Amino acid sequence: MSDIYDIRRYGKLAFLVASAAVVALFLYFSDSLIRDLSAVERERMQIWADATKELADASTGDGEAADIDFLLGIIQSNTTIPVLLTDADGRLINQRNFKLPVEEDDNTFGVPADPRNIEFLDKRLADLRNGTNVIGIEIADGTYQYLYYEDSTLLKRISVFPYIQLLVMLAFIAVVYFAVLSTKKAEQNKVWVGLSKETAHQLGTPISSLMAWMELLPDLGVDPDTLAEMNKDVNRLSTIASRFSKIGSEPKMDCVDLNGVVGEAVAYMKTRISGRISLSCEPWPAPMPVKACTPLLEWVIENLIKNAVDAMEGAGSITVTLGSTPVNDFIEVADTGKGISRKNHKTVFNPGYTTKSRGWGLGLTLAKRIIEEYHRGRIYVKQSAPGVGTTFRIDLPKAQ
Repeated sequence: MSDIYDIRRYGKLAFLVASAAVVALFLYFSDSLIRDLSAVERERMQIWADATKELADASTGDGEAADIDFLLGIIQSNTTIPVLLTDADGRLINQRNFKLPVEEDDNTFGVPADPRNIEFLDKRLADLRNGTNVIGIEIADGTYQYLYYEDSTLLKRISVFPYIQLLVMLAFIAVVYFAVLSTKKAEQNKVWVGLSKETAHQLGTPISSLMAWMELLPDLGVDPDTLAEMNKDVNRLSTIASRFSKIGSEPKMDCVDLNGVVGEAVAYMKTRISGRISLSCEPWPAPMPVKACTPLLEWVIENLIKNAVDAMEGAGSITVTLGSTPVNDFIEVADTGKGISRKNHKTVFNPGYTTKSRGWGLGLTLAKRIIEEYHRGRIYVKQSAPGVGTTFRIDLPKAQ
Protein backbone atom coordinates (compact mmCIF):
# COMPACT_ATOMS: atom_id res chain seq x y z
CA MET A 1 0.00 0.00 0.00
CA SER A 2 2.89 2.35 0.67
CA ASP A 3 3.91 1.83 -2.99
CA ILE A 4 0.58 3.32 -4.03
CA TYR A 5 1.34 6.49 -2.09
CA ASP A 6 4.84 6.63 -3.57
CA ILE A 7 3.23 6.45 -7.03
CA ARG A 8 0.80 9.20 -6.06
CA ARG A 9 3.65 11.35 -4.78
CA TYR A 10 5.59 10.90 -8.01
CA GLY A 11 2.41 11.56 -9.94
CA LYS A 12 1.94 14.89 -8.15
CA LEU A 13 5.56 15.77 -8.87
CA ALA A 14 5.10 14.90 -12.54
CA PHE A 15 1.92 17.01 -12.63
CA LEU A 16 3.75 19.99 -11.12
CA VAL A 17 6.63 19.63 -13.60
CA ALA A 18 4.20 19.37 -16.52
CA SER A 19 2.25 22.39 -15.27
CA ALA A 20 5.45 24.42 -14.92
CA ALA A 21 6.47 23.42 -18.46
CA VAL A 22 3.08 24.49 -19.85
CA VAL A 23 3.28 27.82 -18.01
CA ALA A 24 6.85 28.40 -19.25
CA LEU A 25 5.79 27.59 -22.83
CA PHE A 26 2.79 29.89 -22.54
CA LEU A 27 4.93 32.77 -21.23
CA TYR A 28 7.56 32.13 -23.91
CA PHE A 29 5.06 32.48 -26.77
CA SER A 30 3.48 35.51 -25.11
CA ASP A 31 6.90 37.13 -24.80
CA SER A 32 7.64 36.31 -28.45
CA LEU A 33 4.38 37.99 -29.49
CA ILE A 34 5.22 41.07 -27.43
CA ARG A 35 8.71 41.25 -28.96
CA ASP A 36 7.23 41.00 -32.48
CA LEU A 37 4.71 43.78 -31.76
CA SER A 38 7.48 45.90 -30.26
CA ALA A 39 9.55 45.43 -33.44
CA VAL A 40 6.54 46.45 -35.57
CA GLU A 41 6.11 49.60 -33.51
CA ARG A 42 9.79 50.45 -33.91
CA GLU A 43 9.44 50.07 -37.69
CA ARG A 44 6.48 52.43 -37.58
CA MET A 45 8.52 54.92 -35.59
CA GLN A 46 11.38 54.60 -38.09
CA ILE A 47 8.95 55.50 -40.89
CA TRP A 48 7.70 58.39 -38.73
CA ALA A 49 11.30 59.54 -38.19
CA ASP A 50 12.01 59.33 -41.93
CA ALA A 51 8.91 61.41 -42.68
CA THR A 52 10.02 63.99 -40.11
CA LYS A 53 13.46 64.15 -41.73
CA GLU A 54 11.94 64.70 -45.20
CA LEU A 55 9.72 67.49 -43.88
CA ALA A 56 12.67 69.16 -42.14
CA ASP A 57 14.79 68.91 -45.30
CA ALA A 58 11.97 70.35 -47.38
CA SER A 59 11.55 73.26 -44.99
CA THR A 60 15.30 74.13 -45.22
CA GLY A 61 15.34 73.74 -48.99
CA ASP A 62 18.15 71.19 -48.82
CA GLY A 63 16.18 68.15 -49.81
CA GLU A 64 14.55 67.06 -53.03
CA ALA A 65 10.98 68.01 -53.78
CA ALA A 66 8.72 66.10 -51.45
CA ASP A 67 5.00 65.37 -51.28
CA ILE A 68 4.26 67.43 -48.16
CA ASP A 69 0.69 66.15 -47.85
CA PHE A 70 1.92 62.54 -47.99
CA LEU A 71 4.55 63.16 -45.29
CA LEU A 72 2.06 64.97 -43.07
CA GLY A 73 -0.32 62.07 -43.56
CA ILE A 74 2.32 59.64 -42.27
CA ILE A 75 2.98 61.78 -39.20
CA GLN A 76 -0.70 62.33 -38.43
CA SER A 77 -1.52 58.63 -38.93
CA ASN A 78 0.20 57.84 -35.61
CA THR A 79 -2.62 58.08 -33.10
CA THR A 80 -1.57 55.40 -30.61
CA ILE A 81 2.18 55.66 -29.91
CA PRO A 82 3.27 58.55 -27.62
CA VAL A 83 6.18 60.42 -29.28
CA LEU A 84 8.60 63.18 -28.18
CA LEU A 85 10.85 64.97 -30.70
CA THR A 86 13.88 66.96 -29.44
CA ASP A 87 16.79 68.80 -30.95
CA ALA A 88 20.44 67.86 -30.42
CA ASP A 89 20.49 69.84 -27.15
CA GLY A 90 17.49 67.98 -25.76
CA ARG A 91 14.99 70.83 -26.17
CA LEU A 92 11.45 69.70 -26.92
CA ILE A 93 10.38 70.34 -30.52
CA ASN A 94 7.21 68.32 -30.77
CA GLN A 95 5.02 65.80 -28.91
CA ARG A 96 2.18 63.56 -29.92
CA ASN A 97 -0.39 61.27 -28.25
CA PHE A 98 0.47 62.13 -24.62
CA LYS A 99 -2.41 62.63 -22.23
CA LEU A 100 -1.40 65.93 -20.67
CA PRO A 101 -2.45 66.97 -17.15
CA VAL A 102 -3.97 70.26 -18.37
CA GLU A 103 -6.28 70.52 -21.37
CA GLU A 104 -5.11 72.88 -24.14
CA ASP A 105 -6.41 73.66 -27.61
CA ASP A 106 -4.59 70.61 -29.00
CA ASN A 107 -3.29 68.19 -26.42
CA THR A 108 -2.21 65.64 -29.01
CA PHE A 109 0.26 67.60 -31.13
CA GLY A 110 2.87 70.34 -30.71
CA VAL A 111 4.69 71.86 -27.79
CA PRO A 112 2.26 72.73 -24.98
CA ALA A 113 2.12 76.21 -23.51
CA ASP A 114 1.10 75.40 -19.93
CA PRO A 115 4.15 75.04 -17.60
CA ARG A 116 2.57 72.03 -15.89
CA ASN A 117 2.33 70.20 -19.18
CA ILE A 118 5.92 71.08 -20.03
CA GLU A 119 7.07 69.78 -16.62
CA PHE A 120 5.10 66.56 -17.22
CA LEU A 121 6.71 66.03 -20.64
CA ASP A 122 10.20 66.78 -19.26
CA LYS A 123 9.74 63.96 -16.72
CA ARG A 124 8.59 61.55 -19.40
CA LEU A 125 11.54 62.57 -21.58
CA ALA A 126 13.95 61.91 -18.70
CA ASP A 127 12.50 58.40 -18.31
CA LEU A 128 12.70 57.68 -22.03
CA ARG A 129 16.35 58.71 -22.20
CA ASN A 130 17.14 55.76 -19.90
CA GLY A 131 15.54 53.31 -22.33
CA THR A 132 16.15 52.03 -25.84
CA ASN A 133 13.12 53.54 -27.59
CA VAL A 134 15.04 56.32 -29.34
CA ILE A 135 15.82 57.01 -33.03
CA GLY A 136 18.38 59.57 -34.24
CA ILE A 137 17.41 61.80 -37.21
CA GLU A 138 20.15 63.51 -39.25
CA ILE A 139 18.84 66.60 -41.04
CA ALA A 140 20.36 67.68 -44.38
CA ASP A 141 21.91 70.83 -42.87
CA GLY A 142 23.99 68.67 -40.51
CA THR A 143 21.87 69.08 -37.39
CA TYR A 144 20.39 66.21 -35.40
CA GLN A 145 17.01 65.52 -33.90
CA TYR A 146 16.00 62.65 -31.64
CA LEU A 147 12.72 60.81 -31.59
CA TYR A 148 11.69 59.19 -28.28
CA TYR A 149 8.62 57.01 -28.08
CA GLU A 150 6.71 54.91 -25.55
CA ASP A 151 4.97 51.59 -26.08
CA SER A 152 1.44 51.97 -27.31
CA THR A 153 -1.53 51.35 -25.03
CA LEU A 154 -2.29 48.16 -26.99
CA LEU A 155 1.23 46.81 -26.47
CA LYS A 156 1.11 47.62 -22.75
CA ARG A 157 -2.20 45.80 -22.39
CA ILE A 158 -0.94 42.78 -24.30
CA SER A 159 2.15 42.72 -22.06
CA VAL A 160 -0.06 42.43 -18.97
CA PHE A 161 -2.67 40.11 -20.48
CA PRO A 162 -0.63 36.84 -20.25
CA TYR A 163 -0.20 37.30 -16.50
CA ILE A 164 -3.88 38.06 -16.01
CA GLN A 165 -4.76 34.99 -18.06
CA LEU A 166 -2.28 32.95 -16.02
CA LEU A 167 -3.89 34.08 -12.75
CA VAL A 168 -7.33 33.18 -14.10
CA MET A 169 -6.05 29.73 -15.12
CA LEU A 170 -4.48 29.15 -11.71
CA ALA A 171 -7.66 30.29 -9.95
CA PHE A 172 -9.73 27.95 -12.11
CA ILE A 173 -7.37 25.02 -11.45
CA ALA A 174 -7.46 25.77 -7.71
CA VAL A 175 -11.29 25.84 -7.68
CA VAL A 176 -11.46 22.55 -9.60
CA TYR A 177 -8.81 20.96 -7.36
CA PHE A 178 -10.56 21.89 -4.12
CA ALA A 179 -13.95 20.88 -5.55
CA VAL A 180 -12.58 17.44 -6.44
CA LEU A 181 -10.85 17.21 -3.06
CA SER A 182 -14.08 18.09 -1.23
CA THR A 183 -16.05 15.56 -3.26
CA LYS A 184 -13.45 12.87 -2.58
CA LYS A 185 -13.45 13.67 1.13
CA ALA A 186 -17.24 13.55 1.27
CA GLU A 187 -17.21 10.15 -0.44
CA GLN A 188 -14.58 8.88 2.00
CA ASN A 189 -16.68 10.09 4.92
CA LYS A 190 -19.69 8.20 3.61
CA VAL A 191 -17.62 5.03 3.23
CA TRP A 192 -16.16 5.33 6.74
CA VAL A 193 -19.52 6.05 8.33
CA GLY A 194 -21.23 3.22 6.48
CA LEU A 195 -18.42 0.78 7.28
CA SER A 196 -18.38 1.76 10.96
CA LYS A 197 -22.12 1.52 11.46
CA GLU A 198 -22.33 -1.78 9.59
CA THR A 199 -19.49 -3.17 11.74
CA ALA A 200 -21.31 -2.09 14.91
CA HIS A 201 -24.50 -3.70 13.64
CA GLN A 202 -22.76 -6.97 12.76
CA LEU A 203 -21.03 -7.13 16.15
CA GLY A 204 -24.24 -6.52 18.06
CA THR A 205 -25.77 -9.99 17.68
CA PRO A 206 -22.75 -12.14 18.63
CA ILE A 207 -21.96 -9.83 21.58
CA SER A 208 -25.49 -10.23 22.92
CA SER A 209 -25.16 -14.00 22.52
CA LEU A 210 -21.80 -13.99 24.35
CA MET A 211 -23.31 -12.03 27.22
CA ALA A 212 -26.05 -14.63 27.54
CA TRP A 213 -23.49 -17.45 27.58
CA MET A 214 -21.49 -15.61 30.25
CA GLU A 215 -24.49 -15.85 32.55
CA LEU A 216 -24.60 -19.63 32.08
CA LEU A 217 -20.89 -20.32 32.60
CA PRO A 218 -20.91 -19.99 36.44
CA ASP A 219 -23.45 -22.86 36.62
CA LEU A 220 -21.04 -24.98 34.53
CA GLY A 221 -18.27 -24.64 37.11
CA VAL A 222 -15.95 -22.30 35.21
CA ASP A 223 -13.21 -20.70 37.33
CA PRO A 224 -14.34 -17.26 38.65
CA ASP A 225 -11.02 -15.59 37.72
CA THR A 226 -11.34 -16.90 34.19
CA LEU A 227 -14.92 -15.66 34.07
CA ALA A 228 -13.81 -12.22 35.23
CA GLU A 229 -11.26 -11.93 32.44
CA MET A 230 -13.71 -13.22 29.86
CA ASN A 231 -16.28 -10.75 31.09
CA LYS A 232 -13.78 -7.91 30.64
CA ASP A 233 -13.22 -8.92 27.03
CA VAL A 234 -16.94 -9.23 26.31
CA ASN A 235 -17.50 -5.78 27.80
CA ARG A 236 -14.60 -4.53 25.73
CA LEU A 237 -16.26 -5.92 22.58
CA SER A 238 -19.41 -4.09 23.56
CA THR A 239 -17.41 -0.88 24.01
CA ILE A 240 -15.77 -1.37 20.60
CA ALA A 241 -19.16 -1.80 18.94
CA SER A 242 -20.33 1.36 20.69
CA ARG A 243 -17.28 3.21 19.37
CA PHE A 244 -18.00 2.17 15.80
CA SER A 245 -21.61 3.25 16.14
CA LYS A 246 -20.47 6.76 17.16
CA ILE A 247 -18.54 7.32 13.91
CA GLY A 248 -20.54 9.64 11.66
CA SER A 249 -22.61 11.21 14.43
CA GLU A 250 -21.63 13.94 16.87
CA PRO A 251 -20.42 12.14 20.00
CA LYS A 252 -21.30 13.30 23.50
CA MET A 253 -18.42 15.34 24.90
CA ASP A 254 -17.86 15.41 28.67
CA CYS A 255 -15.32 17.17 30.82
CA VAL A 256 -12.90 14.42 31.88
CA ASP A 257 -9.47 14.16 33.45
CA LEU A 258 -7.02 13.19 30.71
CA ASN A 259 -4.82 11.39 33.25
CA GLY A 260 -7.67 9.01 34.08
CA VAL A 261 -8.71 8.30 30.48
CA VAL A 262 -5.16 7.57 29.30
CA GLY A 263 -4.39 5.57 32.46
CA GLU A 264 -7.40 3.30 31.88
CA ALA A 265 -6.41 2.67 28.25
CA VAL A 266 -2.81 1.87 29.18
CA ALA A 267 -3.88 -0.42 32.04
CA TYR A 268 -6.13 -2.38 29.69
CA MET A 269 -3.43 -2.76 27.03
CA LYS A 270 -0.80 -3.91 29.56
CA THR A 271 -2.58 -7.22 29.98
CA ARG A 272 -3.09 -7.65 26.24
CA ILE A 273 0.48 -7.34 24.92
CA SER A 274 3.58 -9.50 25.08
CA GLY A 275 5.54 -9.63 28.33
CA ARG A 276 8.69 -8.77 26.38
CA ILE A 277 7.28 -5.32 25.67
CA SER A 278 7.49 -2.75 28.47
CA LEU A 279 4.48 -0.40 28.54
CA SER A 280 4.57 2.51 30.99
CA CYS A 281 2.55 5.66 31.60
CA GLU A 282 3.89 8.93 32.99
CA PRO A 283 0.88 10.99 34.17
CA TRP A 284 0.86 14.75 34.70
CA PRO A 285 1.09 15.66 38.41
CA ALA A 286 -2.04 17.86 38.25
CA PRO A 287 -5.58 17.31 36.93
CA MET A 288 -5.94 17.75 33.16
CA PRO A 289 -9.57 18.65 32.39
CA VAL A 290 -10.47 18.34 28.68
CA LYS A 291 -13.70 18.03 26.69
CA ALA A 292 -13.66 14.50 25.29
CA CYS A 293 -15.64 11.43 24.37
CA THR A 294 -13.99 8.84 26.61
CA PRO A 295 -14.68 5.70 24.49
CA LEU A 296 -13.34 7.33 21.31
CA LEU A 297 -10.30 8.87 22.99
CA GLU A 298 -9.43 5.50 24.58
CA TRP A 299 -9.76 3.97 21.12
CA VAL A 300 -7.15 6.39 19.75
CA ILE A 301 -4.70 5.64 22.59
CA GLU A 302 -5.17 1.87 22.20
CA ASN A 303 -4.67 2.16 18.42
CA LEU A 304 -1.38 4.04 18.86
CA ILE A 305 -0.18 1.44 21.36
CA LYS A 306 -1.15 -1.44 19.04
CA ASN A 307 0.71 0.19 16.15
CA ALA A 308 3.75 0.63 18.41
CA VAL A 309 3.61 -3.05 19.38
CA ASP A 310 3.50 -4.06 15.71
CA ALA A 311 6.41 -1.73 14.91
CA MET A 312 8.65 -3.35 17.56
CA GLU A 313 8.10 -6.90 16.28
CA GLY A 314 7.84 -8.54 19.71
CA ALA A 315 10.30 -6.68 21.96
CA GLY A 316 10.97 -3.12 23.11
CA SER A 317 9.40 -0.40 25.21
CA ILE A 318 6.46 1.98 24.86
CA THR A 319 6.16 5.12 26.96
CA VAL A 320 2.95 7.14 27.19
CA THR A 321 3.65 10.63 28.54
CA LEU A 322 1.15 13.32 29.47
CA GLY A 323 2.01 17.01 29.60
CA SER A 324 0.55 20.49 29.53
CA THR A 325 1.20 23.85 27.86
CA PRO A 326 -0.60 27.17 28.45
CA VAL A 327 -2.95 26.35 25.55
CA ASN A 328 -3.12 22.56 25.22
CA ASP A 329 -2.80 19.32 27.12
CA PHE A 330 -0.92 16.68 25.19
CA ILE A 331 -0.28 12.94 25.02
CA GLU A 332 2.88 11.45 23.58
CA VAL A 333 3.21 7.76 22.66
CA ALA A 334 6.86 6.85 22.06
CA ASP A 335 8.16 3.45 21.00
CA THR A 336 11.52 1.88 20.17
CA GLY A 337 10.29 0.30 16.94
CA LYS A 338 11.50 0.42 13.36
CA GLY A 339 10.49 4.06 12.84
CA ILE A 340 8.93 5.95 9.95
CA SER A 341 10.80 7.74 7.19
CA ARG A 342 10.31 11.50 7.05
CA LYS A 343 8.51 11.40 3.70
CA ASN A 344 5.75 9.26 5.29
CA HIS A 345 5.15 11.37 8.42
CA LYS A 346 1.90 12.70 6.92
CA THR A 347 1.16 9.79 4.61
CA VAL A 348 0.61 7.41 7.55
CA PHE A 349 -2.73 9.16 8.21
CA ASN A 350 -4.01 8.56 4.69
CA PRO A 351 -6.76 5.94 4.33
CA GLY A 352 -5.39 2.60 3.18
CA TYR A 353 -1.77 3.29 4.12
CA THR A 354 -0.24 0.33 5.96
CA THR A 355 3.08 -1.50 6.10
CA LYS A 356 1.51 -4.64 7.57
CA SER A 357 0.51 -7.70 5.58
CA ARG A 358 -2.95 -7.58 7.15
CA GLY A 359 -5.25 -4.72 8.02
CA TRP A 360 -7.10 -2.06 6.10
CA GLY A 361 -4.90 0.90 7.02
CA LEU A 362 -7.78 2.84 8.56
CA GLY A 363 -6.64 2.97 12.20
CA LEU A 364 -4.62 6.19 12.05
CA THR A 365 -7.09 7.71 9.59
CA LEU A 366 -9.93 7.22 12.07
CA ALA A 367 -7.69 8.39 14.90
CA LYS A 368 -7.01 11.62 13.00
CA ARG A 369 -10.72 12.09 12.36
CA ILE A 370 -11.59 11.50 16.02
CA ILE A 371 -8.95 13.91 17.33
CA GLU A 372 -9.28 16.69 14.78
CA GLU A 373 -12.98 16.69 13.87
CA TYR A 374 -14.57 15.63 17.17
CA HIS A 375 -12.06 16.88 19.75
CA ARG A 376 -10.79 19.94 17.81
CA GLY A 377 -7.23 18.82 18.49
CA ARG A 378 -4.27 17.70 16.46
CA ILE A 379 -2.42 14.39 16.00
CA TYR A 380 0.90 14.14 14.21
CA VAL A 381 4.28 12.41 14.13
CA LYS A 382 6.42 14.47 16.49
CA GLN A 383 9.64 12.67 15.64
CA SER A 384 10.68 9.45 13.98
CA ALA A 385 13.59 7.88 12.17
CA PRO A 386 14.11 4.40 10.71
CA GLY A 387 15.66 2.08 13.29
CA VAL A 388 15.28 4.57 16.16
CA GLY A 389 11.57 4.68 17.00
CA THR A 390 8.54 6.90 16.66
CA THR A 391 6.74 9.44 18.83
CA PHE A 392 3.14 10.33 18.09
CA ARG A 393 1.73 13.42 19.76
CA ILE A 394 -1.87 14.42 20.43
CA ASP A 395 -2.69 18.04 21.33
CA LEU A 396 -6.09 18.66 22.96
CA PRO A 397 -7.47 22.08 23.90
CA LYS A 398 -7.94 22.68 27.62
CA ALA A 399 -11.50 22.67 28.91
CA GLN A 400 -12.82 26.14 29.54
